[in-house]
Amino acid sequence: MVKHLKLLILIVLCSVQLFALSVPNDLAQRLSTIPLDKSAYSIHVQALNSPVPLVSWKTHTKRVPASVIKLLTSYSALLALGYDYRWETKFYHTGQIKNGVLHGNLIIEASGDPSLETEDLDGIVEQIKAAGIRRIVGDMVIDRTVFKVSSKNSSGFDQNTYSPYNAMPDALMFNERKSTLCVTLVGKRAEIKKDVPDRSYTVVNKLKLVNGSCRGKRAWPSVSVNQSTLIFSGQISRNCDDRTVCKVLTKPYLSFYYAFKDKMKSSKIAFKGKMQLKTTPKQAKYLFSHHSDTLEEIISTLAKESNNLFARQVMLTLGAKLYAKPGTLYKGRKAIEHILNRYHILEQGSTFVDNGSGLSRVSTVTAKSLANLLDHGAKNYGQRWMNTLSIAGIDGTLKKRFVQSTLFGRAWMKTGTIKKVSNIAGYVEGITGQRYVVVVLVNHKLSAKYGRKLANTVIEWVATTQ
Repeated sequence: MVKHLKLLILIVLCSVQLFALSVPNDLAQRLSTIPLDKSAYSIHVQALNSPVPLVSWKTHTKRVPASVIKLLTSYSALLALGYDYRWETKFYHTGQIKNGVLHGNLIIEASGDPSLETEDLDGIVEQIKAAGIRRIVGDMVIDRTVFKVSSKNSSGFDQNTYSPYNAMPDALMFNERKSTLCVTLVGKRAEIKKDVPDRSYTVVNKLKLVNGSCRGKRAWPSVSVNQSTLIFSGQISRNCDDRTVCKVLTKPYLSFYYAFKDKMKSSKIAFKGKMQLKTTPKQAKYLFSHHSDTLEEIISTLAKESNNLFARQVMLTLGAKLYAKPGTLYKGRKAIEHILNRYHILEQGSTFVDNGSGLSRVSTVTAKSLANLLDHGAKNYGQRWMNTLSIAGIDGTLKKRFVQSTLFGRAWMKTGTIKKVSNIAGYVEGITGQRYVVVVLVNHKLSAKYGRKLANTVIEWVATTQ
């Protein structure tokens, strides 16, 4: 027992000494009031263009990154594809077009476009008209073979199964897989309307209008899901404004099919065919292409809003681009590591990218790998790359953080939070105008309580003393 006690004391003393050597004294004093085990977090602070870090504590320790892993996903995509890359959804047809009639099938070859949405259908329908088509005597064929993915709608990462952040990827993504409904109070009843006429799911309205203020249980409808049925129940006050509910409960290609079919009908293009899921036949004739938002816009949304679905789509796209379609999780992981390893960014044997989004407890990365990435990004892409991250007090996940602070507009960072994980990584501007790479990774059962405090302490120390 005495020997074990002595060994334990020696380990503690060594740890204290290492911490003192790795963390400047004034920062160490600020951190001393935070009751987190020092072995449970990593800190890396380094000035851009400096070879020596200011702070380097447990930077080679593998941690669960949560959404900070999105830095690997977005930056590898930028390196491989460039800011101006756009996903291309191609439209083909079989048969002949005669006198305004397509005697054959309309074919949509999906590319994994993360940003395809209802508003894009106007332009697509106009291009169909421009091709001289006013009637389609055939079916709508959707080719989703660019990805090989699970048939699940939700990742089921947590208990919020139908929440949009749990949406699973698909080659033909539409409206981010969200089924959006608007609850409108009309007279003595509550009306529920779908944003698109998607007949792949049904709605049951059991809502009751009541008097009283729009607070508590009267402020929002209770929503439950039974397979492909969305059930609205409970009470809602007559004094409430319209309410919007978004759930993940159906296939995006089905939502696209119904929305596209409806848009063609309203645009006087006759179509009574059904949907088929097939590959594009070799004899198909090219009509036109619809292009997505740019990669710069996509990775900005991905990082600022921590969009899990966008991250998944980007990772699968990289797999398909580097290792031929179909894009798979394995190919996506391999692609990200291959791209980043070309620039010696990742520490060997330290990284596992599960799905690219952060909804994972098995993904791993080190603070040093993240610091390498951020340093490389600043040197090669500068402010343009930094602006894809959330900006302190201004947008994204940092919009409400550092608002009443000297840090306002002076930090560009990616956050990552799941149970027992609270992380942040990015850039902070010091008082002299010098910019620093800052990485703080906290993996601890008390991270929800103290993780942000620890990170803020480090970030504010950089901003006010360096």
